[in-house]
Amino acid sequence: MENEFLPRRVRIEETKMMTSLEKWFKLDAQLDFKPGQFLEISVAGAGEAPISICSWNGVEICVRKVGRVSSALHQREKGDFIGIRGPYGNGFPMKEIEGEKLILVAGGLGMAPLRSVLQYVLKNRKKYGEVTFFYGIKCLEMMLFRDELLKLMEEENVNLHIAYEIEDEEIRNLKKRFPERFHKGMVTTLFEKVKVNTESFVVVCGPPIMYKFVLKKMEELGFYKERIYMTLERRMKCGTGKCRHCVVGIGSSSKLICRDGPVFSAIDAELIRELV
Repeated sequence: MENEFLPRRVRIEETKMMTSLEKWFKLDAQLDFKPGQFLEISVAGAGEAPISICSWNGVEICVRKVGRVSSALHQREKGDFIGIRGPYGNGFPMKEIEGEKLILVAGGLGMAPLRSVLQYVLKNRKKYGEVTFFYGIKCLEMMLFRDELLKLMEEENVNLHIAYEIEDEEIRNLKKRFPERFHKGMVTTLFEKVKVNTESFVVVCGPPIMYKFVLKKMEELGFYKERIYMTLERRMKCGTGKCRHCVVGIGSSSKLICRDGPVFSAIDAELIRELV
């Protein structure tokens, strides 16, 4: 009988520092997964942590250096080996969204999980309607997958808009090239600056505080709560629901983020205590 807690040993094919805090890894692994699912990544002697798959073509992860496991991962380079378990989680309902308009809303590191959705949609572009991407960043230096996103701005497949907090010379130059695509303020500012269809499906990922403001803004605009999805990774540990470290809610409404999520709807956010 296969032990679901035993990691598989995989080789790192490529690495790249995305920002001063985030590092990208391409793994030599063959997996069937859905956008929004995650892996348990382990480093010998350091432990393991849940990390979302940030790609659709191949297996890639983007890791922020914040603790023991992520610090150990940042020390690994091309040719080194790490452990993986999974994929786990429910993923986004990409089939349900087919034929509909889609809005992606990312904040900071939330860009990583939503990149898998973006790549999936671009790979199956004819199956989806208009795609709008809102990305909130602190500054251009902290923008993940910057080259990819700037290239998207020159194409017509995705309506990409960036909200930023700190303006520098690079931002000013980009605003000259793309005057309608960069807006100073929080990511919610983009809902005021850019015309959106409130019947669109919405996929959201970012820091916990962002969800409350984004959900509030969409409620004010009249979006359908059953069409809003968000992904949550906080407090996950084992990835299988055994440790119950990520339980939220009480009684019959309680859920495990790793097993029942990490993707939940805005209706779930209303019904499940402490979900957001």
